[in-house]
Amino acid sequence: MRLIYSLVWGLSLPFALFRLWWRGRLEPGYRQHIGERLGFYPASASVPTIWVHAVSAGETRAAEPLIRALLARCPEHRILLTHMTATGRETGGKLFADVGPRLQQAFLPYDINWMIVRFLRHFSPQLCILIETEVWPNLIAQCQEKSIPVTLVNARLSEKSLRKAQRLASLILPAARAISSVAAQSNPDALRLHELGIEQPGVTGNMKFDVTPPPLMAERGAALRRSFGERQVILCASTRDGEEELILQAFVEQVPLLQTNPLLIITPRHPQRFDHVASLLESHGIKYLRRSSLNHEEIAPIGTGIQVVLGDSMGEMYMYYAACDIAFVGGSLVPLGGHNLIEACAMGKPVLTGTHTFNFSEITEQAIASGAAFRVDGALSLFRQAHSLLADEKQCQRMGAAAYTFFLQHQGATARTMQMLEKYL
Repeated sequence: MRLIYSLVWGLSLPFALFRLWWRGRLEPGYRQHIGERLGFYPASASVPTIWVHAVSAGETRAAEPLIRALLARCPEHRILLTHMTATGRETGGKLFADVGPRLQQAFLPYDINWMIVRFLRHFSPQLCILIETEVWPNLIAQCQEKSIPVTLVNARLSEKSLRKAQRLASLILPAARAISSVAAQSNPDALRLHELGIEQPGVTGNMKFDVTPPPLMAERGAALRRSFGERQVILCASTRDGEEELILQAFVEQVPLLQTNPLLIITPRHPQRFDHVASLLESHGIKYLRRSSLNHEEIAPIGTGIQVVLGDSMGEMYMYYAACDIAFVGGSLVPLGGHNLIEACAMGKPVLTGTHTFNFSEITEQAIASGAAFRVDGALSLFRQAHSLLADEKQCQRMGAAAYTFFLQHQGATARTMQMLEKYL
């Protein structure tokens, strides 16, 4: 089966390269370092290397506490941080700007044997650490052949992903069984990973709880909030395609019914959609401004005529959470599985989420049970619940306090993960 998989990859390579070029129209990072996608890298120093693979921005942020722990634990080693997306690489560059040459970034090549072989020969990693959900059959097979331990940490596997993997069992199962150690986010994740073929996955928790909110983002959030005056602020964070239209339609319907004049912040999950969401705002006749049009240091007061702030910036999610009264976490109004609500809880904000949270089912249910979050069944319900909470200051404060307590109670995953990795270090 892996032979057929490799053949399909080889035949699809021209289309993959074209897709890079096409995405590069909106995200120039996809047109950079193309050679790395094919296994070609500039010369670098030959030093002991620990390799961490974080596909995109979310996995990169989750990996931050682990990477810093590895840097402290292994002072003679270099960390190689690889990505698949341009936003992941950009995020890593910002997060680890203080590390210097001890951390090197690169794109992981496509999962084609000769490319993976070139990659492994060039960097000679002593350990491979995959973040969250990555199982690449050829990559894992080549690591196994070269006696490089492969670990999967902060691992999660939804029921939907499990069923998909089981349909490709002859390809996925050998790769899953070749993984040396697995650290799952939760017990249900561990059970599904075991069902996939991984023996004795451990449960260490979610490392995103160990990410420290940057003080600079809290300061910028406070400055942004001051620019809003006394208005109440609803944040719709990490929204996805199909959600913004629902949100804006409900916003237009609900706001005229209110005596207050709340401000809405929308932060699309992917930067290539910023302009699309701006077009939606214009089509609804909504008065808005872009975050990118505001001074980063001293933000002038935003007039009451502005109804929406479009969060068209990357790496400022904590700032938006700091500036809001209530946070809705997107990807959950439509069947996309939702996004994690940890950042909102870390900033002590009441959280709203939709019904489609299968990618983060356990953590979402725990947050709801703790009083930190509330589930809504649609965009209209979102605004009705938000307005109800905003009218009850004490309830808002209770939910915010419960959210921060929930965040603190779930810390410690990085230390447990490091214990699991110790035998490979």
